[in-house]
Amino acid sequence: MWGYPEPITRLIEQFMKLPGIGPKTAARLAFHVLSMPEPDVMQFAQALADVVHRLTECAICCNITEQSPCSICRDAARDDRVLCVVQDPKDVMAMERTHEFNGRYHVLHGAISPMEGIGPNDIRIRELVQRVGTTDIAEVILATNPNVEGEATAMYISRLLKPFPVTVTRIAHGLPVGADLEYADEVTLAKALEGRRQL
Repeated sequence: MWGYPEPITRLIEQFMKLPGIGPKTAARLAFHVLSMPEPDVMQFAQALADVVHRLTECAICCNITEQSPCSICRDAARDDRVLCVVQDPKDVMAMERTHEFNGRYHVLHGAISPMEGIGPNDIRIRELVQRVGTTDIAEVILATNPNVEGEATAMYISRLLKPFPVTVTRIAHGLPVGADLEYADEVTLAKALEGRRQL
């Protein structure tokens, strides 16, 4: 297909499965791997294998972790009454960098997106509703991304949580619409947390 030996062609095809990687970048990465010392290549391969074999989901918050429950859920110093709902595991780290939030998290692993065939049953909304119904949570902060899918997911969750005695808030739009939480700086995220509003 590429005119390269089969192992390089396979590696290029694997790199192209990554988001934002086209054929030229994939070929450049494949040839970079080819030029790396063998121990570095083996460490790279081991890191990929570890992501698959050593990580699991936290049984409480659905975040990725090596040990369930995760370190955040095991931390007794955290406020059990405030729950921050985010789309992806990387968003937990973005929120943690602000040093402004000391509650618990719930990771949805996506957002409702009919265009991509992702409905409410495809993400961790059921687990969220069950968690809110069985614990003493007083506030749920919806920190989904400020784009169409994130807004739709936040509105859907807010309607589901109406019967529960919890305050549902949404992070303020100090974040630009269409942006992802992982790319926001700490000050912007901190301001967005401070300006959250009830839905």
